[in-house]
Order: sequence, then structure tokens, then C-alpha cells
Amino acid sequence: MRTPLHLLAPHVRDLGGFQVRRLLPALERKMVGPFIFFDHMGPVDFAPGEGMDVRPHPHIGLATVTYLFEGAVLHRDNLGSVQQIVAGDVNWMTAGRGIAHSERTPPEERARGQRMHGLQTWVALPHEHEFVEPSFTHVARDRLPQIERDGVRLSVVAGRAYGREAPTPTFGETLYVAAELDTGATLAVPPEHEERAVYAIDGDVTIDGEPVPVAHMALLDASREVTIGARSPARVMLVGGEKTDGDRYIWWNFVASTRGAIEQAKEAWREQRFAPVPGDPEFIPLPER
Repeated sequence: MRTPLHLLAPHVRDLGGFQVRRLLPALERKMVGPFIFFDHMGPVDFAPGEGMDVRPHPHIGLATVTYLFEGAVLHRDNLGSVQQIVAGDVNWMTAGRGIAHSERTPPEERARGQRMHGLQTWVALPHEHEFVEPSFTHVARDRLPQIERDGVRLSVVAGRAYGREAPTPTFGETLYVAAELDTGATLAVPPEHEERAVYAIDGDVTIDGEPVPVAHMALLDASREVTIGARSPARVMLVGGEKTDGDRYIWWNFVASTRGAIEQAKEAWREQRFAPVPGDPEFIPLPER
């Protein structure tokens, strides 16, 4: 007899002008594979003159992964990177010992208004890479492996799946795949990663016949294959990979294996020892809580 699905429900957060649904970290599950943070942004319709403004802020000990379904975002960081990301692309930013960046609606899209929809996730870096030099990588959609089969379209955003591997830089076994299913289509998810989950973005989704509500994450049994079904056109995200080598602390935008590293990062940001972001000099103070 199969164990019922373990579902994570979203918690709504306001990021200033738009809301996100946060799935990780959760009280009952902090991480899935290396993923320690999972935000579903939108969909939101910005009127002309409005847009997303995630002001310059710092990170340590993680990699941010931005993937869009609609819209565009302009990334800037204190390495000097300036990169617009559009639907189907992926931005992978390795914070390592420390980086600061901002994410805003590009000027052209802000002027005419746009619909924005996507995922913002963080991957906790393993101990040996926790304090590497920061870096930034953009991978356009046409460089990501695309797979089509029986009413299912897959894009391997990071890591490996279904015999294909993305060029996106990773630090261990990673599963991150965007899937679109036509009505009646099914997708088998083999047990080839240590931890796996399915996030229902939209549509009427089932796993082995059990419904998965939109904006919920289903944690999968690691030992067996499961089958995703679509009772309407649907989109899901496959998430997971190998378990991280030990627990991680998470505070604000910092992830680390020790509390001491978090405290050092807090002090560095408070004293403005992070290099500023060229072209976006706004500074936000360290939160009081």
C-alpha cells in the first residue's frame, strides 16, 4: 500500500509591490536536495510605470537560480554583471564568500507594463565550495536541453534528467526541470536522485492518481518511480538532487553551515564592506529581525 503524498503548502510573502508563494524552507522540511529556498513569483500584471524592484542585497553560502515563465528581469551585481533574463532562460549566481545584486524590471518593460511570472530558488553550497569566489552565469533557453515526448515538453534548467545535462554550473547532483503537459499526458519520474519533489505551477495535476493542488509541492518517495498526470494543460517543476552535506543556517539572505559565518556576513553588510552594485547604488539596511 502506497504512502499518501506529503504536500508542502505555500506561505504568501510580500516583496514590495508583488507577492510570492514560499515553499522552502518549511517547518516540516527545510530542504529538498540542495534547494533551501523556493519562491513562486506571480503571475502579476504590472501597469505601465510599475515593476519589480528587488533592491541591492547580499548573499553568502548559496547560489541563486532565477527561471522565468513570462516577463523579463534585469540582474546587476557587484562583479559588474548586467544581464536581462527572459522566459526560458536561467540565471545562476554563486554567492560563495559574498556577493550583492539587484533584480528589477527592465526600463523598456517598465514603461509599457508587463506580466511577470517565475521561480526564484537558492541552492545551498557544499562545505568545500561554501566560500568560493562569487560568480555569475547566464544560460539562454536555446542552450538548455529540450525534450519532447507524447504531449510533454521538458527543459532541463540545471543538473541532469532523462539522459540530458544542462550547461548550468552546479556543485553536485541536481534535479531542476520545467515540464509542460498537455491534457491527458503523463510523465514518469524515475528514482535517479536522492531527494525529489514536484511543484505544481498551474493546471490540474496528479501524482500516481492523487491530486496535487496548484502552488503545492509534493515530496516524492525516493525509492520508486512515480507518474505525473495532467487532467488539463499543466506546468510543473521537478526539484531535487543529492542531500546537502549537513544542516544549514538561514538568516535573511545568508546561508551557512555555522552561525559564526552568518554573524560575520551581517557585520560586513552593516558596515557596508560589500562592494556596491554598479549602476544601482541603493543601500538597504540590515533587518532588525
